Amino acid sequence: MARFDWPGLMRAGLLGLRLRPAEFWALTPAELLLMLGQGSGPAPLSRARLDELARAFPDKTEGSDE
Repeated sequence: MARFDWPGLMRAGLLGLRLRPAEFWALTPAELLLMLGQGSGPAPLSRARLDELARAFPDKTEGSDE
């Protein structure tokens, strides 16, 4: 099991990000890593994916007046 480098994370959060202690300790490790640019999030929505979703879930269906 990997261990967190708490002293390093505290330096990065308190000194680098200038978080107050209460703000630092309120974060989850995942949130802190994301703020430090080390976390990964979902890929941004591309235009092709937006078009695909619009076709799959149209605002209007044929024959509806809504």
